[in-house]
Amino acid sequence: MSEIPARAEEPTESTESEGPSADAPLGDAVWQSSPPGSIYDYIKVASFSIGPDGLVDQWSLRAEQLLGIRAEDAVGTDPIEAFIDPDLRERGQRKMTEILDGREWTGVVPFRAPDGAEGTGQHAGGRSGRRGLAEVYVMPTRTEDGEKAAVCIVVDVRVLRSIETDLAASQAIFGQSPFGFLLIDPDLRVRRANQRFAATFGGTPDDHRGKGVHDYLPRAEADRVSATLRRVLETGDSITDMHVTGFVPGTEERRHWSVNLYRVHSGSGRPIGVAWLGTDITARRQAAREAAAARRNLALLNEAGARIGNSLDLETTARELLDVVVPGFCDLATVDLYQGLLVGDQTPPGLADGSAELRRVAFSSAVSDAPFLGTGEQVELGAVHHYPFNSPCADALRTARPRSVPAEDGGLVQSTLAVPMVAHDTVVGLVQFARTKGSEPFGDRDRDLAVELAARAAVCIDNARLYRREHERALILQRSLLPPGDPEASGLDIACRYLPGNAATGRASEVGGDWFDVIELPGHRTALVVGDVMGRGLRAAVAMGELRTAVRTLAQLDIEPAEVLSQLDEIARGLGAPGGVQQATRAARRPREADLSEVYLATCVYAVYDSVTRRCTFANAGHLPPVLVEPGETALMLDVPPGLPLGVGGEPFEEVEVELPEGALLALYTDGLVESRDHPLDEGLQAFVGALTDPTQPLEDVCDQVLNTLDSHHGEDDIALLMARVQGLPSDSVGDWTLPREPRSVGRAREYARAQLLAWDMEPLVDTTELLVSELVTNALRYGEGEIRLRLLLDRTLVCEVWDSGLVQPRRRRARDTDEGGRGLQLVGLLSAAWGSRRTPRGKTVWFELPLPGADTQLTDPAEALLSLF
Repeated sequence: MSEIPARAEEPTESTESEGPSADAPLGDAVWQSSPPGSIYDYIKVASFSIGPDGLVDQWSLRAEQLLGIRAEDAVGTDPIEAFIDPDLRERGQRKMTEILDGREWTGVVPFRAPDGAEGTGQHAGGRSGRRGLAEVYVMPTRTEDGEKAAVCIVVDVRVLRSIETDLAASQAIFGQSPFGFLLIDPDLRVRRANQRFAATFGGTPDDHRGKGVHDYLPRAEADRVSATLRRVLETGDSITDMHVTGFVPGTEERRHWSVNLYRVHSGSGRPIGVAWLGTDITARRQAAREAAAARRNLALLNEAGARIGNSLDLETTARELLDVVVPGFCDLATVDLYQGLLVGDQTPPGLADGSAELRRVAFSSAVSDAPFLGTGEQVELGAVHHYPFNSPCADALRTARPRSVPAEDGGLVQSTLAVPMVAHDTVVGLVQFARTKGSEPFGDRDRDLAVELAARAAVCIDNARLYRREHERALILQRSLLPPGDPEASGLDIACRYLPGNAATGRASEVGGDWFDVIELPGHRTALVVGDVMGRGLRAAVAMGELRTAVRTLAQLDIEPAEVLSQLDEIARGLGAPGGVQQATRAARRPREADLSEVYLATCVYAVYDSVTRRCTFANAGHLPPVLVEPGETALMLDVPPGLPLGVGGEPFEEVEVELPEGALLALYTDGLVESRDHPLDEGLQAFVGALTDPTQPLEDVCDQVLNTLDSHHGEDDIALLMARVQGLPSDSVGDWTLPREPRSVGRAREYARAQLLAWDMEPLVDTTELLVSELVTNALRYGEGEIRLRLLLDRTLVCEVWDSGLVQPRRRRARDTDEGGRGLQLVGLLSAAWGSRRTPRGKTVWFELPLPGADTQLTDPAEALLSLF
């Protein structure tokens, strides 16, 4: 037996740094650096050799670690005596004889490792120690001299059993995993696949060995995944929930997977590949997309509810719809409304066959060079058009159901929905939603959402249509109740302006209850009225009309301004209750504790101007104060007690009398001129007063200047502005005489009248005036009291007034044929243009009015009038 070194040394270093490749050709030398990273690192194989004498002649370092015996203690010993239990030594000796006789042997041998062996934390050579099992493989060999010897390979059975358990567990996890499980080698080839992966992609697990990601995924997706696999191999950083999209072989169904990647190492830490765990998340992705679509649709509906219908304007409402849907729901959209609806036809819009004319009122696009949506012809914004009978759009209008519009070949649009706009079972128009190529085509959920959006917009458009109709009617009613043309008044130059809220601000606004009036009263007096019914809409306009009519009626009774407002207050308290004006006529008999929720509140300023005395009497019911500009002075607000608004009741109104100098300017107005949300009322009033800088200009120019100056100050309310410049009645146009209470006063009155008319060059009126003056003075002597006053006023007409202190009002009656009298007032009514009587603070005044002679005036002959009475 030749000399053998006492210890077998393991290689510790090599000249190569690369590890062995799994695909290295057989026979190629592969040199490996420490640690070797082979299976032997796991099972920790120990070796020793037995010489021809049956004694140990070599002892490896791994044997020292496993059995805990140093080489110098083991070499030269009988392994049977040293390591085998005494009870087994006899059998061991027989086996050793067989081995040295040249027979191989494999078996499990109990051994007793002394304390200090591997796992004990010690390294000693004592005999006592732990017991174990070793799997021994004995290979017969020969020495250089040809003598029989043996090489023994020893493995701790515990390590083998642990490896078997780990392999079984690994196989169970790999094979039974509910995820697609791949082991990918450093060359990015599948080294191993589990059954779940094979069930998805077909074949057996072995069929997938050697394939790469390009065999399963589209090129672009495969390139991305390959780059990720290389990054995991290089860095060791794990990847979780990476989404991969591809197709299952043999189908065109797009699938989605969630993939986790992590680098796999050998026991020595050498990277040997990447583990791939994938699960199919197609259903989850679809559910997530549907949930996201539902959230998007809900958000769109919420946004539509908040943004559509804020303006009671048809075109604006259509644009609001498109602002919501583009680009959140579609790439471009149009709205067409029936032309009949836009021009205010009262009949339901559209024709049964869907071919009625429509106007394109809104268009929106999120793409450049957007195509038109229509019938094959260019339909521009604002154009009036119609759809052919056999087109999907006409069919949608005809059936009130959404239709898909086929895409044109080579066009940008790939999916279009034509959705009728239906409100209260009436189609009012058509909205088209379109998506361009690259966007997802419309689905059933999108169709339902489009119908809901179109329906919401349709209701708002129908409301706008109804509002427009009511608004126009209210405007017609309101304007019909305003004074026609340019009002005229004796002794006053009048100019006025009325602007509805939408005309004043450029925005849609309900019609209000503002009004003004100029009422001519007997004796060349004029009533100036400005009022404002609180509230808006048709009912406010109707209430305004009722109050205006009541004002004119009360003004003709020629009662004091404060009394006029008191009567109006009672009337206003009945306007809100059922019965309207009929209820108002009973207001004076109704208790004061009326429910204010049943009445319309209104403000009003009522002024009576006497052109002879140039005195103006004001009464105010909660209205803004009049503004007066005297010649050479700055404008000021008159201190007129405001009182309570009409309809509140309970408090009397006060009167203020102001003497107006010649050329003075008086302005009455409503709060729409000076009130705004942007500034306090006081600021608006000061701006109005400051705008009256040059009252000497023509009155029409003054009105325009005020409105232009206050353009940024007024709010959304209506504006009523009434301006009057005092001109007064010249003194030489007034004849005034006091007559004693005696019969001779009748003749004297005729003489005064004749002389005055001749002085005024009014000879054609002399005979009639003499006759009527005689009748009125006679009645004053017969039925009146105190002295008599005769006054003639010449302006646009001739007015004759007879005053006395009596309170009994004259009453016209029909005289019988046999009566000698009673025909005086009938004669006054036949010969005069108008006549009447009114109370005064100290009696009454009876008056008549004659038109001035002219080309278009035909005077009644007094003789013929007298004859007609008999």
